[in-house]
Formats: sequence, C-alpha cells, structure tokens
Amino acid sequence: MNALSYIVFSSIVLAAVSLVGALAVLLSRKIFNELIPNLVAFSAGALIGGAILHLIPESIDELGNEPSTFVLILAGIVAFYILEQFIHWHHCHKETHDHKKPVSYLILIADGVHNLIDGLAVAAAFLTAPALGVSTLVAVVAHEIPQELGDFGILIHSGWKSGKALLFNFISSLTFLAGGLIAYFVSKDFDVSVLLPFAAGTFIYIAAVDLIPEIKSDTKLKSKISFFIAFVLGLILMYLIRD
Repeated sequence: MNALSYIVFSSIVLAAVSLVGALAVLLSRKIFNELIPNLVAFSAGALIGGAILHLIPESIDELGNEPSTFVLILAGIVAFYILEQFIHWHHCHKETHDHKKPVSYLILIADGVHNLIDGLAVAAAFLTAPALGVSTLVAVVAHEIPQELGDFGILIHSGWKSGKALLFNFISSLTFLAGGLIAYFVSKDFDVSVLLPFAAGTFIYIAAVDLIPEIKSDTKLKSKISFFIAFVLGLILMYLIRD
C-alpha cells in the first residue's frame, strides 16, 4: 500500500469509530459509567506512549536533535491550550445532564477541528514511515473511542435523537480525511515531518490536561487501581508496537 492508501484506510477506521457511540444506547448506565473512565485512562497511556515512544524519537530522526524540534512540540501544546481557552474546546467523557443544545453543536465543531488535526498528524506519520503511521493511528483510535462515547452521550442528553447524533458524529469524523489529504498533497512542496513533533505536543496535552484530570477525581482505591492498570496497558501497547 502507498501512503495515500494508508491515509484513506485510516479515514475509514476513524469513520467506523465515530459510530461507536451507538454502544451508549445499548449499554446500561452502570456499565457505561464504569467503562468510560477505564477507556479514558487507557487512551491517556496510549497518547503519552505514542508521543514519547514514537513521535518524538521519529521527530528527532527527521528534524534533528535541535531546539526547533522541541519548539514544535511546545507549539502543539500551546495550540491546543489556545483552542480550549478561546474557542471552548471540549473533551467530555462522562454522561451529563447539564449540557444545552448550543454546546452540543460546539462539541461537534471542536470534534471536527480535532479530527482535522489528527488527520494531518496520521498522514504525516504515514508519509514518514508506515510503522509510525500505524502507531500514530492506534493512539488516535484509542483516544477517539472514549471521546465518541462521551460526545454521543452528551448529544443524546442535549435532546438529539440517536440516529441524528450518530450521523453528525460521522460527518465530523470526515474532517480526518480532509486533514489527511491536505497533508498528502502539500507533502510534495512542504516537509510534513514538522507535523510529527507538533502532533506529539497535542497528544501530551490531551492526555495530561483533558484525560488524566477526569480520572483523578475518583477517590475509591479500587477505581484508582483499575485506572492505573488501564493507563499502564496503554503505555505497554505503544511500547510493543514500536518499530
């Protein structure tokens, strides 16, 4: 498979993941509330592992062990900080009843922007090396599953019908393909490897700022142990699939 085929295949995977929200309807509230935090912990480990074990080493290989490489990592962190602060980026992985309909549209817009950035990152990884693309895609999918479940729950509790919520989640996932195609077609005139450290920064930010704080609020020892195991499993997965 060439890079474009990998990018299109990755987009199909992400589109399928966008429909995982249907599980929120099938699962009982008890199971849903127990499953989501463990998935969040797992995805936090996968994102940090993906950044530290895959993206950052490859960034250094491609761009050199230079200050500019690490500035790009910081740029990814700062970019997501700005998104959260100024356009109300929202990652919510728990069911809630206090979200109003305007916020549900904002969640879809933010999700679309997020998927666009993920598409750029995954495409840049595949254009660098297929193995790096696979590991980056795995980290993205690990994060998308709890996010899509949580976002679907929010849409339902904002008054959306399940079919409409699934459709709009699917539509927002298509920006991943847009990002992937942009990266692919500009790669002839632009060194897309600069997106690798940027993506590493975004992965670290999402894990450290959005995901880990969500699971730290549970004070039960059993939950803490369960979350820790899930987090470590995410790290182990990314370690095992390194080149």
